[in-house]
Amino acid sequence: MSKGLTTPPPPDRIESVDHALRVLSMLDDHSELRVSMVADELGVARSTAHRLLVTLAWRQFLVQDRVTRAFRAGTALIELGLRSISEFDLRRFAEPHMKTLAEQLGETVNIIVLDGANAKFIGGVEGPKVVRTRVATGLVLPAYATSGGKVLLASLPPETIRELYPRGLKKVTAQTRKTTAQLREELAYVQLKGYAFNDEESAHGLRAIAVPVRDRIGRTIAALACSTPASRMPKSRVHGLYSALAEAATLIRNALP
Repeated sequence: MSKGLTTPPPPDRIESVDHALRVLSMLDDHSELRVSMVADELGVARSTAHRLLVTLAWRQFLVQDRVTRAFRAGTALIELGLRSISEFDLRRFAEPHMKTLAEQLGETVNIIVLDGANAKFIGGVEGPKVVRTRVATGLVLPAYATSGGKVLLASLPPETIRELYPRGLKKVTAQTRKTTAQLREELAYVQLKGYAFNDEESAHGLRAIAVPVRDRIGRTIAALACSTPASRMPKSRVHGLYSALAEAATLIRNALP
């Protein structure tokens, strides 16, 4: 971010604030930060760099890996970035593509964002069939119990998942994941396959599949989900639904500013 600055610093700038912002700007080019990197970039002592990093981690702008000791983007920074596109704008840009997708699949389509530890449904289009799942606009559920929520959780560092659910997982239905270990295992699968599945984990008789919606620089900012009565989403249908959702998610990304 600071690379593009061409004006001289103001005479009354606060150096410590400037240093903290420069640390966050380094995440543009590095997925993780170390004390030595920050010290070299800022031209400060390692002790100063360490204090900057741990303070940003305390405020949840960064999170420190317990094994490597490196720092990555934390929940506060991620949520701040997600707010750069408002829910209203996201819904507005996504709606034409959700309408097309709902008609194509004959099923209900929702767009979902992360709201702390929860999945928040911010818009949707109902499918044309008489027996269908309803649009869930305004609904908030534990993210781990929904396909869209799991897609969004899969984009976060493992340390952040532990921070979001310090007391473990509360079951929504009999099918909801029971432990954070099970959730982490599933999120690794989501990262590998590119989609998440909800097998009656948020409501009895409902299945859903979701894919990430990314912005133009590749950040996951939302999830696009298709939900159906459980009987209409056998395993044989998953690949076709995934392909259609992924194509629509790309169209939404291309429509974003």
